[in-house]
Amino acid sequence: MPVVGTLRHDWSREDVLALFALPFTELLHQAGSVHRLHFDPAEVQVSTLLSVKTGGCPEDCGYCPQAARYHTGVDATKLMSTEAVVEKARQARAAGASRFCMGAAWRSPKDRDIPKVAAMVAEVKALGLETCATLGMLSEPQARALKAAGLDYYNHNLDTAPEFYGEVIHTREYQDRLDTLSHVRDAGMKTCCGGIVGMGESRNQRAGLLQALATLPAHPDSVPINRLVQVEGTPLHGTAELDPFEFVRTVAVARILMPKSMVRLSAGRESMSDELQALCFAAGANSIFHGEKLLTTGNPDVDRDQALFARLGLRPMQVAAVEVDKCSTTVHAGITCELVDGESADARFEGQAA
Repeated sequence: MPVVGTLRHDWSREDVLALFALPFTELLHQAGSVHRLHFDPAEVQVSTLLSVKTGGCPEDCGYCPQAARYHTGVDATKLMSTEAVVEKARQARAAGASRFCMGAAWRSPKDRDIPKVAAMVAEVKALGLETCATLGMLSEPQARALKAAGLDYYNHNLDTAPEFYGEVIHTREYQDRLDTLSHVRDAGMKTCCGGIVGMGESRNQRAGLLQALATLPAHPDSVPINRLVQVEGTPLHGTAELDPFEFVRTVAVARILMPKSMVRLSAGRESMSDELQALCFAAGANSIFHGEKLLTTGNPDVDRDQALFARLGLRPMQVAAVEVDKCSTTVHAGITCELVDGESADARFEGQAA
């Protein structure tokens, strides 16, 4: 097995499974040691996710309440105005977020949609927030246009292992996801890419997801680990719940495989106990989504996160001043990320998070 803590892109499935099989305390020790090599373990990056266009998606992802074909009570909406998005971003910043992610329930955006999203990106970035978007599949010109607007991160998850993917999604190929990630990297944006666990996959298939992520040409800058949120009306509703210790193992192995990436606790956090979240932070998770709603499902509210951070001695990660785009005349001020009382953004997108 490669030396733990080294940056590699050639992890084998056997390597990954061997990490999963370690005694629980040994795995957490190794993951925590790797975490400390690259991050302050007392700091957690805080993001907010807002659905700028909800529902009506033509795809058939088995976990997603926004698929038009499923009866989940999620109504389709039009694209929000730039002004409304900026107001939500201000609220998110006041509540302690340092990154603001905008999601739209599209299979892929139409070219006419890109200037509208680009305007949102530019205005949110002017607030001093890091910007992220998740809009579905992107073409090369679309990725370049979003980069030119100042987009920092683009989220596009692999969702699961290649061999399990066809059990969950039939309207988009695995290669389509890899192609979008390639366009994002080539445009010079950072990637946010992870997956969902608890969809009925085996440990071998969970290892396959992490292996796929860790053998990409460049490790994702952010790796969201979602625990399935079961929504009535979706095909995966009623799936046996993943063992909590197995979820922590997944977080720990992700930290070891991708030592310099942000490992984010994403969907499913509302149903996690404080003790389970604490184990995840000990296993190397160092990013969360923050706010009362996440996508179309619940998320711990700001007060609960404040209390948990205080109990664990954690603090929001500070973000340096956002760089000024060389083609822009707008100066972007940096912010200090402190958890303070304030209204959180209403973040609603897919049933699972970015």
